[in-house]
Amino acid sequence: MALPTNATALALLCAAALWAGGCASQPAVTPGAPAGPQPIAAPAPPAPPAASAAETPPGAPAAPAEAPVEIAEPLAELPTEEVVDELAAAEVAADDSESAALLQQSLAAFEEAQALFEAGESDFALAALDRAYELMARVQANGDALAAQEKENLRLLIARRVVEIHAARRRLVGDAERSIPRVVNAEVEREIRSFQGPERAFFLDAYRRSGRYRPMIVARLQEAGLPEALSWLPLVESGFKDRALSSARALGLWQFIASTGYRYGLERNEWVDERMDPWKATEGAIGYLGDLHALLGDWLTALAAYNCGEQNVLRQIGRQPEGYFDQFWDLYERLPRETRRYVPRFLATLAIVEDPGKYGFALPEPAPPLAFETVEIARSTRLDAIERQLGLAAGTLQELNPELRRAATPRSAYPLRVPPEMGVPLLASLESLPAYTPPPRVEQATHRVRSGETLSSIAARYGTSVESLVRMNRLRSAHRLSVGQRLAVPVRSGGAPERAERPTAAAAEPALAVGAGETREHVVRSGESLWQIAGRYGTTVEQLRRDNRLGRSSVLRPGQTLVIRGADSGRSR
Repeated sequence: MALPTNATALALLCAAALWAGGCASQPAVTPGAPAGPQPIAAPAPPAPPAASAAETPPGAPAAPAEAPVEIAEPLAELPTEEVVDELAAAEVAADDSESAALLQQSLAAFEEAQALFEAGESDFALAALDRAYELMARVQANGDALAAQEKENLRLLIARRVVEIHAARRRLVGDAERSIPRVVNAEVEREIRSFQGPERAFFLDAYRRSGRYRPMIVARLQEAGLPEALSWLPLVESGFKDRALSSARALGLWQFIASTGYRYGLERNEWVDERMDPWKATEGAIGYLGDLHALLGDWLTALAAYNCGEQNVLRQIGRQPEGYFDQFWDLYERLPRETRRYVPRFLATLAIVEDPGKYGFALPEPAPPLAFETVEIARSTRLDAIERQLGLAAGTLQELNPELRRAATPRSAYPLRVPPEMGVPLLASLESLPAYTPPPRVEQATHRVRSGETLSSIAARYGTSVESLVRMNRLRSAHRLSVGQRLAVPVRSGGAPERAERPTAAAAEPALAVGAGETREHVVRSGESLWQIAGRYGTTVEQLRRDNRLGRSSVLRPGQTLVIRGADSGRSR
């Protein structure tokens, strides 16, 4: 079975360098992959200890260290044909018959590797070179100078061939080193069945949306020298939705969290969030993926790190036993549950899009790519105002500029995407467009829930609504609060929490006060709370609850009708 590419490269390149004083290489950066503003630091692998040939473990060849010498010079001075001819002519002159047989077997494995490489099977060629090196390392010259020289020549020959294979692989776009292995195992088949069944509609819709952005993504990947198959990653990440938001607050086509977005140059402020910009986020994702591959050396492991973070993956790699080959499937059981689905889900996507008929899919026609031109706007204007001015359909500019958080251009100069041939008309009419002023920013304070409190009572205390508190705190239920739980509450512009005064009869009486024994109806409006309604009609929250059979956890809804009765005589307000 072929060793993983990165393990083979590290073992044999280190073997080639050990004669020059030890291995001090670092993982090579994928050619053409743009580095992010703060690229991942790839730790240099520790230099392997010197070991005798008998102590060299299979699959990880090594040789005793010698005086430092530049690798490129002796390898460049070692013509392959001459060494092969010399070895064949000598017919392995070692005295020891076992050593002679080992040298012959090593040479045969080397020649097999050469044939495999010429046939385009570089992974198998590297595995054959591993085998050749292992056999060569077991040779004991026993003081025979000629046998020792033949062993050394073969060792350098193997090392040179490894370097040549990896150099050739780096030169070829879409080659084996940068390609993603197509694996269809039980885990991948499970995800295929999910796409065939309950997620079929999602898959087809996402495939249709892919047409908007995938041609652009493929072009950027080609420029960076990364596998084109990565262009399908947004289907798994976001369903090709540019404004997709996960429960972990990852955002956009490529699902960047804020901190990783900052590392890769994606700006985020009150006006824009470039994680939602498909073009800029694609550049960031390519930089991140390239760095992960340079760090981890294996595309599936790099994808796992893209999902759960490189530190999580490196932590699991550090816990692996000796002989671990840094492959995703060796780590699989130790990774987070989501990541254990993420990589097979991506492989399932590749399997379907590359052979849809095999899996029962008739894929729809992808949506056409978004066409636009860019014009610089130096004032804040709402997008819908521009659309009306230019006669564009509503939502056209938001689709082209999803990163604009306020659906308006910022105050500073901004490159706005507009439909083709609309740039000049926009500039000509820009001064006639109304300026946009953003609403005052809502500030927040923190309220700690006390025993007996409900969202309704807290909302009344701060002069807000239950719905606002649910939205501000992203609560799944308005009925579940825990003592000690912290809630965000609105504050005045001065910074003090908006603690509402209790309603007084004097404040409520002038227009809507309800006398004793009198009954009215009130239709709840959006944002209203029981406290606000009670104050308006000069009654109490307790009276409203009692008259309308509302519990302390009841939530008001717009359009709901409440009975308003005058306060009972003798009751305090």
